[in-house]
Amino acid sequence: MTRAEINKLLDLGTLEQAAHCLRTLAHPHRLRIVQMLLGGQYTVGELAEACGIPSHMASEHLSLMKDRGLLTSRREGRCAFYEIAEPGLEGIMLCIRTRFNQESKRPSVS
Repeated sequence: MTRAEINKLLDLGTLEQAAHCLRTLAHPHRLRIVQMLLGGQYTVGELAEACGIPSHMASEHLSLMKDRGLLTSRREGRCAFYEIAEPGLEGIMLCIRTRFNQESKRPSVS
């Protein structure tokens, strides 16, 4: 690595923030929630059902991601609708899909 390349490295504070964000996302249910929310707004119940978990567990995952600034929510009556607040989540999910999607690695059947 050249000195010019070293000077372009992100500072450790920035990398610590990135690691904190990635630790927050590092759970299959949270990744499923993000995957769904990239397609639109959903309620706690809808997200819980898609993850196969009780609503109170989905609420805990949503609260954590909301507290970290990854999601926002809005209320309509008794329902809370969640949506993506951090646009960078789309790129993270694309990376995950590209790297780990087994369907894309299987040979096509002719």
